[in-house]
Amino acid sequence: MVAHDVFLADCPARTTLDLISDTWSVVVIVALGRGPARYTELRDTIGGISKKMLTQTLRRLTDNGLVERRVLRTAPPGAEYRLTELGVSLLEPVSALTRWAEDNTAALLDARTAAP
Repeated sequence: MVAHDVFLADCPARTTLDLISDTWSVVVIVALGRGPARYTELRDTIGGISKKMLTQTLRRLTDNGLVERRVLRTAPPGAEYRLTELGVSLLEPVSALTRWAEDNTAALLDARTAAP
């Protein structure tokens, strides 16, 4: 097992942090934590995400082994997205971060307002 140190400029773990700390990545992972979903279901669930951004986010998560895309043999053809085993392992920490954000946003906004 290779140890990574995020404090080193060339550490590949920084790329991983960039991938999983992106707002849309976090929201898509949490949404897929509820179960597999089609593209339109995800778009309807995630307020404010554009089609282009959802497509890019799903592609990045799929390319990095966190999400699996399964083509459905339906008319019209479609695809279903689900978390891989690796994606499921990320769900707990990402969900905790999401809960923290939901619980503490008011305090952060108050601090921002009070700042000189």
